[in-house]
Amino acid sequence: MKNFVSAAAMLAATTSLASAGGIDRSGQGIGIIFEKGNYAELSFGSISPTVSGVGAGTAPNPAQPTPGQASGNMSGDYTLVGLGYKYQFNDKVSFSLIYDQPFGADVNYPAATTYFARGSTATLKSSAITGLLRYQIDENFSVHGGLRYQSLEAVASIPFVGGYTASAAKDYGVGYVFGGAYERPDIALRVALTYSSEVSHALSTVEGGPVPGTTTTNVDTPQSLNLDFQTGIAADTLLFGSIRWVDWSDFRIAPRGYGLATGNALVSYADDVITYNIGVGRRFNENWSGAVSLGYEKSNGGFSSNLGPTDGNISLGLGGTYTNGGIKVTGGVRYIKIGNAQTTLGGGLPASNFNDNKAIAVGFKVGYSY
Repeated sequence: MKNFVSAAAMLAATTSLASAGGIDRSGQGIGIIFEKGNYAELSFGSISPTVSGVGAGTAPNPAQPTPGQASGNMSGDYTLVGLGYKYQFNDKVSFSLIYDQPFGADVNYPAATTYFARGSTATLKSSAITGLLRYQIDENFSVHGGLRYQSLEAVASIPFVGGYTASAAKDYGVGYVFGGAYERPDIALRVALTYSSEVSHALSTVEGGPVPGTTTTNVDTPQSLNLDFQTGIAADTLLFGSIRWVDWSDFRIAPRGYGLATGNALVSYADDVITYNIGVGRRFNENWSGAVSLGYEKSNGGFSSNLGPTDGNISLGLGGTYTNGGIKVTGGVRYIKIGNAQTTLGGGLPASNFNDNKAIAVGFKVGYSY
């Protein structure tokens, strides 16, 4: 059962590719370390969000400059690519190398509107390579740990803030990962806990607009904790899920010129975020298995950033896996209902309301064991 149904459980990672808390994207999964023998995989995700709002307040209040005006869809489509390789040295020690794109943002307010943020754009890109060693203590317990090498870069253009622009050059930083797992192979039980440290970056930033200049912007991508679990609950049936905590309340992007002009950080979050996923996988025959999963991220309330006007989500994912010899092909689709949000331009007053938004995520993964 484990060889087939645990492959269907990949759905949780393959299609959890949409507007999660903060600028979270990949979820920093390390499931490849539990594959049997030597193994390689390639994954691809395509995400299409629709996020739009309407200006709030009453003119001519300058903090609410376009009441009743629609923003248009301000969240661009994006893709994610992942690679992984695992080598089994012996029955105790294995090594895995993982490439992912853990954090990102694509903001593009349509210019052909009368909404106050029209023409505003922002892009943040990251990539990471994580090397992990795993040591099998006995049949039930194992530990894993290693280093993560990460890049980060960003650009932004915000016309309604005095024509503000910023370009932050790519910078590299190093973090660490460690964790442990408990397994019962006879019932396909596995519980794994993994901590990922923050990664510090010093971005050389060229700013234009109210306070132009070139400075260094210090950004720490947040620490996180992933709890992943699975267990057999009946013949050929697996229950699986995950809980991910991310320390977004300590995350800030605060270029000097923007802070002097507005008194605020360009991007910051008031609350940490916990994301939950749970699902059931079922083996249908020797080649095919399927899965369904639910995701939840609570709404924290308060104001959201105009560069990220979402607050929580609920999602439903469906997927299937085809297995033939050493090849496993997993595909899935996830529908995400994005939580409603209010934004502000200061003064404790709402600038806009973002309601009834959604995203569609499609993911594929090809794995090969040898």
